[in-house]
Amino acid sequence: MLNNKEKIDDSKVKLEIEVPAPDVDTALAKAYRKVVRQVNIPGFRKGKVPRRILESRFGPEILHEEALEILVPPAYDEAVKEADIEPINQPDFELIQIEEGKPLIFSAAVEVLPDVELGEYKGLKAEQEEAEIEDIQVDHHFYMLRQQNARLVPKDEGEVSEGDITLIDFEGFVDGEPFEGGASENHSLEIGSNTFIPGFEEQLIGMKVDEEREITVTFPENYRKEDLGGKEALFKVKVKQIKEKQLPDLDDEFVKEVSEFETLDEMRADLKEKMIKNAEDQAQQKLEESLIEAISEASAATVPAILVERQIDRIMGDMENYLRYQGLGLDKFVEMSGRTMDELREERREEAEKRAKANLVLDAIIKKEGITVEDSEVEEKIAGIAESYDDDPERIKDILEKQGRLPVVREEIRMRKAIDLLVSEADITKVKKTAEKPKKEEEKKEE
Repeated sequence: MLNNKEKIDDSKVKLEIEVPAPDVDTALAKAYRKVVRQVNIPGFRKGKVPRRILESRFGPEILHEEALEILVPPAYDEAVKEADIEPINQPDFELIQIEEGKPLIFSAAVEVLPDVELGEYKGLKAEQEEAEIEDIQVDHHFYMLRQQNARLVPKDEGEVSEGDITLIDFEGFVDGEPFEGGASENHSLEIGSNTFIPGFEEQLIGMKVDEEREITVTFPENYRKEDLGGKEALFKVKVKQIKEKQLPDLDDEFVKEVSEFETLDEMRADLKEKMIKNAEDQAQQKLEESLIEAISEASAATVPAILVERQIDRIMGDMENYLRYQGLGLDKFVEMSGRTMDELREERREEAEKRAKANLVLDAIIKKEGITVEDSEVEEKIAGIAESYDDDPERIKDILEKQGRLPVVREEIRMRKAIDLLVSEADITKVKKTAEKPKKEEEKKEE
């Protein structure tokens, strides 16, 4: 039972908890039956040492650890319910009293969800961009598709131009001396890809096959190799091969080759529909983010450090997954960036603090509105996950249950309901999107 609840600060409380003496005696008896099987005392068969002999030999403390493991967890859980708190971390226990015939008394200091002073979350004013897709955006998509399917044709007599693929030998010098990693043979380089030091690719334009040229560039100040940052370098370059991209004609035959459609018109209509849907999703996401940010800024809450660190962990985890898809590990990325893991985490702290506070505010809205989640809604969510993976819902549910992620699914639904409430109650004004139109320079070129 809960004896006392003491508020240490906005997000930490200390509970004093008492367990009745009969329960303590029962737990000590159970502890004795377990411990006696593990000790050897001359003159007694294993497991047959009387309790008074055992305690006399080793002290009554020999039973306390086992008894506490029996008594503390359920007593703590019950006290948490009585205190009406929501722990966000493991508690620090302190033993006050444990003795046969007397109540067990212990304290638990634990971090909890802090109180949130909610701002007005209904009637928030917000702007939402209208989802519009212009023909030039669809055209650009087709242009990029043609780029991906372009043929590379040798330019034996021509000169290097923007967009050409060159095969080059090069050797770099700083202060007249070669430097590590500054030379390569038969290196493939697309002009305009910006994969080399700034200014390098532009100076290849106009060169011909077998032509040699000296190129001078300056390494960026924040170059990954600190000893080269800001230094001027001279590269001796030889062009060995030039290939230009030859784009396929945009017609029905091309569409049949690259898609499941039979005609260009069919693919264009489907593409525009998908682009509009994507634009609607992006506009909705931006709206929701703006509403969450607005109510978060209008509300007051002390964000516990543990919640911020967990958000940083999630951000770093997302980054690691993204890098893995790019074929790059997080450790390698950290090494290439010239920063430590701690520095990288610190850079994400401000974003993590915003996320953590937003979650606290949304949770406060959920409680104030009495938002709940039915089992049927969890089943529906799992069915949607299964459909996206073309899998069986029961199998997905079993996996989530074994991973202990079913509460996470339930929490996602609760949060979604809170966000939907913000949107439904908001005063939303539709605005025209100021779209960046794709550049037409390269698209005007005739192959």
